[in-house]
Amino acid sequence: MKLLLASNSPRRRELLGGLDIPMEVVRLKDIDETHPKDLKGGDIPLHIARLKMSAYDMALADGEVLVTADTIVWCDGEEMGKPKDRADAIRMLGKLSGRTHQVYTGVCLKSNCDEQSFVCGTDVTFAQLTAEQIEYYVDHYRPFDKAGAYGIQEWIGYVGVERLEGSYFNVMGLPVQRLYNALTKLKI
Repeated sequence: MKLLLASNSPRRRELLGGLDIPMEVVRLKDIDETHPKDLKGGDIPLHIARLKMSAYDMALADGEVLVTADTIVWCDGEEMGKPKDRADAIRMLGKLSGRTHQVYTGVCLKSNCDEQSFVCGTDVTFAQLTAEQIEYYVDHYRPFDKAGAYGIQEWIGYVGVERLEGSYFNVMGLPVQRLYNALTKLKI
């Protein structure tokens, strides 16, 4: 088996590489990642992962598996993708402070004879953060490429995350245990 990861995320590359399965990163043509406004929670990243899957226009060889994924943070009915700027990152982290939110990742797998998709959800509870802690994190770690404006594997995760229920790796952007399980069942 050879995995074709359609993602620019260095975290996804690192996590998928941990499975010790040969892997190559592939580029997709630009896609419009907007989604229907009636989608909620885990349906959003699954929809976007499917869009990414359909954007791959190369034939898959025997043994190749295309992997696409998308991750969002969901807090009180609000989708939190990547922040637009510093102010948006500070706003997002302020909303997450002292609360529990969900991280959802939609994943699609495709071989030349099978296709599977799933959503993984993880509950993350943040301690009450001060404005100084939030600004320190945003200014020193620049989390503008992360859903919800944070990386659990960075400083903010060390000092801010009180509890999580579900997959830690899902919060990083790829639920590798679920992905591995799905790969073992995929026809290739």
